[in-house]
Amino acid sequence: MTPSRIHRLTLTHFRNYRAAGLETAADMVALVGPNGAGKTNCIEAISFLSPGRGLRRATLEDVADNQGDGSWAVSAQVEGALGLATLGTGIDAPRSDAAVSRRCRIDREPVGSATAFGDHIRMVWLTPAMDGLFMGAGSERRRFFDRLVLAIDNEHSSRINALERSLRSRNRLLETRNYDDHWCDAIERETAELAVAVAATRGQTAARLTGMLNARAQASAFPSAQIALDGWMENALLTETATSVEDRYRQILRDNRPRDAIAGRTTDGPHLTDLQVIYAPKSMPARDASTGEQKALLIGLVLAHASLVAEMTGIVPLLLLDEVVAHLDPNRRAALFDELRKLGAQVWLTGADPAAFAEIGAGGEVFDVESGQVSSRR
Repeated sequence: MTPSRIHRLTLTHFRNYRAAGLETAADMVALVGPNGAGKTNCIEAISFLSPGRGLRRATLEDVADNQGDGSWAVSAQVEGALGLATLGTGIDAPRSDAAVSRRCRIDREPVGSATAFGDHIRMVWLTPAMDGLFMGAGSERRRFFDRLVLAIDNEHSSRINALERSLRSRNRLLETRNYDDHWCDAIERETAELAVAVAATRGQTAARLTGMLNARAQASAFPSAQIALDGWMENALLTETATSVEDRYRQILRDNRPRDAIAGRTTDGPHLTDLQVIYAPKSMPARDASTGEQKALLIGLVLAHASLVAEMTGIVPLLLLDEVVAHLDPNRRAALFDELRKLGAQVWLTGADPAAFAEIGAGGEVFDVESGQVSSRR
């Protein structure tokens, strides 16, 4: 297994960091400082070295330092599947006559998108915003699960984006009173192909993650989960061919045209799939578990997923854990550090209390974060 590691990180005009950087050889990197110092901003910057919009799902313009010209950059020397490399991303100063475009580079050479970063490192993260995952809308759980899939298959995001574009095209066409049936057929054919591709990847990941959760159930200090995808297409693909499911969905789209035209949206498909999670120790829906049980369940789910990423890709993912240890009692905290060491990942953690990281051991390093500056405690 090849672990994903960051040796050097440089931030320029990213959120509250005008110019900052750090170097580390540690297995566990703890960022400590008061609220508002920029701890989460730092690991958010790291999350942009992966496909997508980072761990806060911010727009490209939102993460720029408001004291600058609107440009920003994140660069890191990483060690991963292809050895040492320098990954960089950011935007130029926005111009009124041009759309904002994200630039991505590997060893200073332009690449098409952040998808290429997945050839070097993989990432998994857990943030306080996920605490309400089991109680919130199905769209949030679907987005969470798609992020799990993306850590394994870095083309998954591209397929989802293509599906969303196809659905928007269909919706716009249905707004036309006398739309062309043949043109609608063509769009629905493309939509069905993309939908099946997205659903198939989700279903495969869910099955493999279930296996990993079962394998870890007795060995982990964190409670196990039972998961299932609540979407007819993902479940149908377990027993039917992709072609038959695609044909069925194409017919559903055709039959639903009048209803969808009135609704102004596509009312059936994998863009509505939900993730069902059961708190296994008590065999109850995760939404009915206590706040503490939900937090522990989510940690266990993320650890199992990280193990699955390593098993399936051969790349141990980088873990970004934002304000996780503060909510754990001393025993659970020690258990978390132990499981992280066994995983063999480089882990970036944040917290306000330095005492919470007293047990990260000799392989760890603590950095103080204050007003957009980072300094090692060594």
